[in-house]
Amino acid sequence: MLDGFFKPKAVAVVGASREEGKVGFSITMNLIRGRFPGPIYPVNPKAAEVLGMKCYPDVKDLPDDTDLAVLVIPPKACLPTLEACAAKGIRHAIVISAGFKEVGGEGADLEKTLRLRVRELGMRVVGPNCLGIIDTKSRLNATFAAGMPPVGEIGFFSQSGALCTAILDWAIGNNVGFSKFISLGNKMDTSEADFIEALASDPETRVIIGYIEGVENGQRFMEVARAASRLKPLIIVKSGRTAAGARAASSHTGTLAGSDRAFTAAFRQSGVLRAESIEELFDFARAFAYQPLPAGPNICIVTNAGGPGIIAADAVEQSLVKMARLSPPTVERLRAALPPTAGLYNPVDVIGDAKEDRYKAALDAVAADPDVNCVLALSTPQAMTDYDKYAEAVGQAAKQSGKTFFSVFMGEASLPKAREILRSHGIPQYPYPEPAVKTFEAMVKYRNWLDSAPAAPRQFPADRERVATMFQEARRQGRNQLGEREAREVIAAYGFRLPQNVLTRTVDEAVATATRIGFPVALKIVSPDILHKTDVGGVRLNLQDADAVAEGFGAIDASVRRFFPSAVIQGIAVQEMVAGGKEVILGMTRDPSFGPLLMFGLGGIYVEVLKDVAFRVAPIGPNEAEAMIREIRSFPLLRGVRGEKPSDMAAMVEALERLSQLCTDFPEILELDVNPLLVKPEGSGAVAIDARLALAG
Repeated sequence: MLDGFFKPKAVAVVGASREEGKVGFSITMNLIRGRFPGPIYPVNPKAAEVLGMKCYPDVKDLPDDTDLAVLVIPPKACLPTLEACAAKGIRHAIVISAGFKEVGGEGADLEKTLRLRVRELGMRVVGPNCLGIIDTKSRLNATFAAGMPPVGEIGFFSQSGALCTAILDWAIGNNVGFSKFISLGNKMDTSEADFIEALASDPETRVIIGYIEGVENGQRFMEVARAASRLKPLIIVKSGRTAAGARAASSHTGTLAGSDRAFTAAFRQSGVLRAESIEELFDFARAFAYQPLPAGPNICIVTNAGGPGIIAADAVEQSLVKMARLSPPTVERLRAALPPTAGLYNPVDVIGDAKEDRYKAALDAVAADPDVNCVLALSTPQAMTDYDKYAEAVGQAAKQSGKTFFSVFMGEASLPKAREILRSHGIPQYPYPEPAVKTFEAMVKYRNWLDSAPAAPRQFPADRERVATMFQEARRQGRNQLGEREAREVIAAYGFRLPQNVLTRTVDEAVATATRIGFPVALKIVSPDILHKTDVGGVRLNLQDADAVAEGFGAIDASVRRFFPSAVIQGIAVQEMVAGGKEVILGMTRDPSFGPLLMFGLGGIYVEVLKDVAFRVAPIGPNEAEAMIREIRSFPLLRGVRGEKPSDMAAMVEALERLSQLCTDFPEILELDVNPLLVKPEGSGAVAIDARLALAG
């Protein structure tokens, strides 16, 4: 459906200009300079010809073979022009024109009208407010950028047109090739998801990279990205990482989430590799475009300088990458080829006086080792070092082995020709070891993604009608916040195990209830106005007898009325004390882009202090749930330390899946915390001690 943007038979430039410096002039000139093989039809009622080509007064006058229109006209003229295009049979258009959503007010209204009309017309539109599109293979340059990038196998899309122009200039200067180059603009009709889908099936694209600021339909983005990532690497830079502008939230999960957490989770679940910068984006892209995917995580460093080799090894130790363990035959082969002072283990140090033959011998030896998945060729400019010959040695070793190769040739003045030689062999180059290791780590992550087999979400028995009735009753009463007791009933309907909990209104009721439940017990204030009970002295734990219950009841009542005199107090709950186990928190907040965002971390009062939490977008299956649990830094505490039994992993996994099912079944749930979930030792299950739930307003 999007091929018309990349392989048109004929292109019309509506708003073509004869005046140099005008956007309409630049686009027309780029089509000519790019040697677009089909007809180019300028459209301008005020000109008879543009750049030596016949100019048409109106879209309706265009030849019938026109199948792509590029609009460079005032924003209010775009709607009638697109209608004229549709009447002419033109189904694809690029709206370069600005003055729409990005300026707000009338512009935003105009864009909304345009979107609705385009869909009625059955057209596909890129933009508005975009740079345009380039397809290097079909020689299409329908942009106003200053130049055409080399032909390559990297497909690129960007939400920022200004970033596009900078990257194009950089790519031309560094001879980095592209297959497709797409400026999304305001994404009125086509979005990053549409072009990810198109590039995934494009035989001319080996790697997909992009820059985004946000997505509107997060679930579709994840679906498309997950499918694309199974076919080829998808690498994205996402800007706007800070919490500034995030909506206020009342739950722990909402407070800790933020939109960037949702993107990180969505990327991880979809196989998207997240680059931290534009530089890293292209570090990754070149490696995936030019090098084979490694079979495993093991890297071997070959260097002519000890210090940089140690720096590279340090970078490896701080990543998911592993230092390869060279086999005895490999070590003996190195011993025979290198001087006695050489380092024969990983890193392999060929010593500073090594010429290219010694360097090549070391590269060949380690590349032949079955435990080595990647070779990092590292060197510094010594008096005896011929960088050009070193570069050729690296290229030949990579070609002969067929394994993943990276180069780190440190320095500058000695490098220009060597860089060209490495580039001709498809060897990615890095100025320092750290980005090379980070890039290899990205390739390892992608290999792990391809090797993973995600399990589908499980469905558990649940009382949906009971939950729906409770939500309806809360709405009828004009409430969005459910009290603790109601929230506990909701999660109980989805199979969470709860301790006994009885609401009492007098000291005598509390003492009698505690005696019936059995000591020890806990007391908790019950009020729809109090979210954090501990903060106002509304909780007493481990009360051992009737006197302690009576004293605790009075203390809670006095403390809450002092701190929160206007709160509606429904009573004080007497709750069974559940002994033993580790406290964790399960949470959910509804992200505006991706929907239900699940959280897992250590529970109790420390979650917001430690912020040791993991996130995923629901729905999730058992493997994603377990990955969340293992992801937190404090997971060793759950695994058991100093002779402790491990916490019940199966119970935590099932609890996360049940929470996922609940918030997927009820889109009206805005925020939900189960805190703490007391996880008992392995095989003993888990108990939800407390819960809080808010509905969307």
